This record gives sequence, structure tokens and C-alpha cells, in this order.
Amino acid sequence: MGKAVRPHPADDGVRSLSEAAASPSRRVARAIDALRHGWPIALEGGPVLLPVETSIARGAKADRMLISAARAATLKLLNQRESAEPHAPALIRAAEPFDLYTALPIADPALDLTNPLKGPFKAEGIAWQAQAETAMELARLAGILPAFLVEASEAGEAESVSSADLAAWSDTSSLQIATRARLPVSASEDTQIVAFRSADDMREHVALVIGKQSSDSVPLVRLHSECLTGDIFSSLKCDCGPQLDAALREMAKEAETGGWGVLLYLRQEGRGIGLVNKLRAYRLQDQGYDTVDANQRLGLPDEARDFPVAARMLQLLGVRSIRLMTNNPAKVDALTAAGVEVAERVPHQLPDNPHNARYLATKRDRSGHILK
Repeated sequence: MGKAVRPHPADDGVRSLSEAAASPSRRVARAIDALRHGWPIALEGGPVLLPVETSIARGAKADRMLISAARAATLKLLNQRESAEPHAPALIRAAEPFDLYTALPIADPALDLTNPLKGPFKAEGIAWQAQAETAMELARLAGILPAFLVEASEAGEAESVSSADLAAWSDTSSLQIATRARLPVSASEDTQIVAFRSADDMREHVALVIGKQSSDSVPLVRLHSECLTGDIFSSLKCDCGPQLDAALREMAKEAETGGWGVLLYLRQEGRGIGLVNKLRAYRLQDQGYDTVDANQRLGLPDEARDFPVAARMLQLLGVRSIRLMTNNPAKVDALTAAGVEVAERVPHQLPDNPHNARYLATKRDRSGHILK
């Protein structure tokens, strides 16, 4: 008797007649949806992986776990040759099989203090390296902790996806302008909002064009990644809200003197790790970790933003050369690599406060920001 097929919500209970005929974007979207719901994914050429954080397969057990390199470092596994590569996922085995109860403290650093004794673990070589790296990236896109049970029992029907699917999904060429409208804002009444949408991505990015767009002048441009806590709630833990407001004011001044500006508002919270994981990092910061170490303890990169999306937005707006408002040289390098001419880097520094002084210092000392 064959396995029961788990219906996918997008299909109203009916699977497509040919999974092979599905587009790469659909397969990636289904894989991300599966991870958020706690369902397993099957990597082409690799094993079936069950997400530890969200799994609903309560009886699942596995001999091995896949975790990120950063989390492996936290668990003191880097002295083992098989997990010594600093940016590669790690495959681990314990004396007893993992279940979700024992796997979750390995995945979630919030449980480190209540579960200090973990292991010992033996790191093993990975014969499916590309698939393991794809799984880590899919977990980040799903906004969950990057930890999986490998070939778990009772995992259920898996969604199929491949590394090639993810590469195709990451192509920005499908991003297009969806609509635009006049949008007076407090900084300037002469503002237009432009919305961008991709068939391969649920995120909808926007741009604010302040002043009259002209090919005769180089616009002042700011790349601003979404920050719910800073932009909406005026959080003092970061400088995102004040940076957003100050950028709009500077662009309004440009417009008053015949220039113009573009603010790209990118839907990539927490430097690309998602809102929930960003808040987890905040909790670790309250325990004394800086922003870089907090992300690493979560097993996540401290920088995962998608700057090629910004380059594509500028291309669609007809912008080829910019004056970029940033303290981050990596943004200059990323846009330049994507074909955007950065004619000038315009410093964009604001005063610190007692709650974000360490955060800003960490950006300077560990992330290479130029705070001047």
C-alpha cells in the first residue's frame, strides 16, 4: 500500500498531474510553504529533511540532524574535521536518535540556558553538500531556524525541490513594476510611489520617487530594508526609523532645488532573516550578545539582504547612476556588481542613544560600516 499524498493548500486538495512540469518558482514556493507548516522537503539528489522548529510530526525520529555551520560553532563542534568549514552546514549524530523534544534545544539558542548539556555529537561528512546549502537557504527564506531531522521516520509526504529550482527562483528578472500612484508624504507632497511584484516571490517592494525624475541629474538614493520595530514602533534598539525619516527629508531638499531622490523600501526584515528571527536575535542581545553574535547563535548569517533586487528596481525606474546614501561599503560594492553606477557615497549618520550605541559600534567594528 502506497503512502498517502498530502494535499497542498494551493491545490484545493488536488496535486498537479506532473510535479516535473511545475515551474521552479512554484516548487520553491511550495517548499517554503511546507517548511512554515512543518512539513518535510525532499531535495533532489539528497535526503528528506524535516524542519525541527515547525514540525507537526510529533512521532518523528532520526539518527542525524542537519544544522548550520554557525550553530555548529556554538555547539563546539568545529574541532571535528567534518564540521570545520566555517560556512558549510554540519551533519551531526548523537548516541541516541533525535526526536523533536531533543532536537529543538539544538536548533534554538533561546533554550541554551535551560538545556546547557547537549551531546556529545559526532560530525559526519556530507555527500550532498549543494542540497544541504539549499536547505539552509530555504529555511532562511521561510523565516525558521535552520535545523532539520534527516530521513526522519513518520515525517509524512515531502515536497520536492532542487538546488536548480532555488537558483532560478533567485533570478531578479521576473521583478516588474505592478503599479504607481501619486503619494504626498510629510517630507514632500511631490512624491510618487511605485510598487514592484515578482511572480516568484510574495514580497512586494516599493520605491518612493521624490521630486521630478530627470535624466539630467543624478538622484539621491537610499536603500532601506523593512524594519517593523524601527519604522513603525520607533524602536530605540536600532537607527532604522530615524534613517528613513532623515533620508526622505534630504530627498525633499534635493527636490526643492531641482534635483530628485529615490527611496527603495525593500521587504527584507532583519537583514534578510525575517521578523521572528530578528526578534529572537533581540532576545539574545538582551543576554549580552552583540547583533553579529546573536545571528550566529541562531545559525543565521549576519547579512543576507538581496541587493540585486534593489538594482533591478533602479533598472526598471530607468536609473543608471546614483548618489547612494549609506555608511555601508558593502551596499556600494553590491550595486556596482549588479551594474549600477554609484557616482557618490553620501554619508548617512545619525546620533546614537543609550539603547543602540553598542549596535552602531558593532556595525562599525564588525560589519565595516563607516560611521562618519
